[in-house]
Amino acid sequence: MEKDKTAEPVISVKNLYKIYRVGEERVRALNGVSFTINRGDFCSIVGTSGSGKSTLLNMLAGLEKPTKGEIVIAGEHMEQKSENQLVAFRREHIGFIFQSFNLMGTMNAIENVALPLTFQGMDKKSRNKKAEEMLDLVGLTSHKKHKPNQMSGGQQQRVGVARALVVEPEIIFADEPTGNLDSNTSVEVMNLMKKVVREKNQTLVMVTHDNYLAGFADVILRIRDGKIIEIEDHRGENIPDEIAVKV
Repeated sequence: MEKDKTAEPVISVKNLYKIYRVGEERVRALNGVSFTINRGDFCSIVGTSGSGKSTLLNMLAGLEKPTKGEIVIAGEHMEQKSENQLVAFRREHIGFIFQSFNLMGTMNAIENVALPLTFQGMDKKSRNKKAEEMLDLVGLTSHKKHKPNQMSGGQQQRVGVARALVVEPEIIFADEPTGNLDSNTSVEVMNLMKKVVREKNQTLVMVTHDNYLAGFADVILRIRDGKIIEIEDHRGENIPDEIAVKV
């Protein structure tokens, strides 16, 4: 399916640098990165350990400040926000899926999924209803009252996906979301993530070291030594000039 040529950029990164001081040395974790991601895209950032992919994800999520450059997400400059503004922005616009699931062991699936809505001040009845709808969406209708230790890894990650979706975020960031799963379960979770963000026209940005899993995405950014060395567009359209990269 060909994407709308007038698709709206939801993430725009320009000339991004992150330089760490290690003793007397300066390490360039990100070394002049520029790209855009459109609304509704599933984008994977793929690279080996130390390539800069996790640093880039942290920058996009406002968890780290860049040394130089700009990050515009949903029309707002992340690099200009205070810590309190970033927390509020994440709460309203962003969902997270973690490698380690990050579920609360004392809570059942409904309570885990409803947790982000608690921070938004939603009443218990409304948030539980919404959590149940999300668990239905990810195929866990019969596991709603189960606690994490009563579920498989794949089921726990489905709870993690539901929790990311429940706040209806514009953007979902996933950090090695299948890192603790076997290969068959990883494929199931990837297909699930692709399906639900497509249905809801949300943007999914996933960091992975796995080329096979990266291939589930519409757009693949390959990063090495803090630079994007290649961009693959799996939707068969021309890559916009601003993100075209010569290898």
